[in-house]
Amino acid sequence: MQDLHFKTITELAALLESGELTSVQLMQAVIDRTAAVDEQVKAFLSYDADDALAQARASDERRAAGQALGPLDGIPVGIKDVLAVKDQSVRCASKMLENYVSPFDATCITKLRQAGAIIWGRLNMDEFAMGSSTENSAYQTTANPWNLETIPGGSSGGSAAAMAAGEAIATLGTDTGGSIRQPAALCGVVGMKPTYGLVSRYGLVAFASSLDQVGPFARTVEDAAIVLEAMLGKDLKDSTSIESLGETNYAAALKDKKGPWTLGVPQEFFGEGIDPEVKANIEQAVDWYRGQGCTIVDISLPHSDLAVPVYYIVATAEASSNLARFDGVRYSHRSEAAKDALTLFTKSRGEGFGDEVKRRIILGTYVLSSGYYDAYYKRAQKVRRLILGDFEKAFEQVDAILTPTSPTPAFKRGERTDDPLAMYLSDIYTISVNLAGLPAISVPSGFTESGLPIGLQVIGKAFGEAEMFAIAHAFEQGHDYYKTTPKL
Repeated sequence: MQDLHFKTITELAALLESGELTSVQLMQAVIDRTAAVDEQVKAFLSYDADDALAQARASDERRAAGQALGPLDGIPVGIKDVLAVKDQSVRCASKMLENYVSPFDATCITKLRQAGAIIWGRLNMDEFAMGSSTENSAYQTTANPWNLETIPGGSSGGSAAAMAAGEAIATLGTDTGGSIRQPAALCGVVGMKPTYGLVSRYGLVAFASSLDQVGPFARTVEDAAIVLEAMLGKDLKDSTSIESLGETNYAAALKDKKGPWTLGVPQEFFGEGIDPEVKANIEQAVDWYRGQGCTIVDISLPHSDLAVPVYYIVATAEASSNLARFDGVRYSHRSEAAKDALTLFTKSRGEGFGDEVKRRIILGTYVLSSGYYDAYYKRAQKVRRLILGDFEKAFEQVDAILTPTSPTPAFKRGERTDDPLAMYLSDIYTISVNLAGLPAISVPSGFTESGLPIGLQVIGKAFGEAEMFAIAHAFEQGHDYYKTTPKL
């Protein structure tokens, strides 16, 4: 069987069930593919082939013994380097946690194990999930498999690139302001952010606690639905996790929910700053839905232009608090040049954190400081509620919202490293979703003339993942872009 590494979870599960394929054969194919291409892509910070094969053998033994099998039994799932896996390093692509090894599994990892998944490697990212290009990693720069001179997006760039290159069958990322959806769009794969609280954050190294969510990258919408289903559920270890208030049999919803739907298109997302090819592509996608009998409604999200400044106040404020724990005293990097308690803090943090992390900590500390809290942080929280109100009003008349995922295709490495504002604007179409706590998914919607992927974003109602998946699945089935893979 050729190109096992590019097959879907559904296809591979059928082959495993029929006995035509073993999990060991699948895992070896993925290992061989990774060995062949990762020197170019640099998606992985590390992986343990022997451990992965041992997990695969255990899956095959369960199958041979007739034991109950999980929906992901024998499927290799790559892990972003911000999620705790027992006895593995959790570096967050930072020198600050270079020597830290986790003594426990994150809840989402525990649930994947219960579903039978093979936990496969540590994937590169922007340091502490702060970035939109995976150029902020302390260890290496990941390349976009479609054009190795361009970035894969971020912060979950390693997870997206590994999926696009066939180095995993599914991967996990985290999304604070678009860090799953934006790299998924730039790498031509499916990436999905759940409703806030739907997946436990226990074992996720926090960036901005009110925004962070774990979600899947996959080859298809159906695969993403299968992985998300495996991770659901309230977790007593995470006070923000909740049981879904909506339908959670997502894979079934793809078949049951057929539309036609009423879909909103926010005009604010098609103005200044969007690449002409991206704009034309998404307009074609909207026309496709119209041609399927969907009602297209022009809507307004009037506070969307404030999403970026609000996000960079809220997110950096929370980051300055969360990253205060990395002080050189406990499990983080400790400077050998420190002479007293004060220099222990300052030198350890100065040596351990990269420039972008320092930038965000400084900004977050500033907006929380005496005399500035009301002017910045408190006001940003008020505008955040207005942004949510815009979505609530829109969803009174539409089932979902269609937008570009990213304003541009992948850009060249180094192109925006000296212009933080231009880099921050890479997430302009995704940030408001995190501020509102809503689910959203990016699906491949075509390519530029130069062959770079473009992504369509479908934004759903809170806990409306089932219908959102169905809407995205309908587009995917009408186009089959996921069957096109990069030539490495």
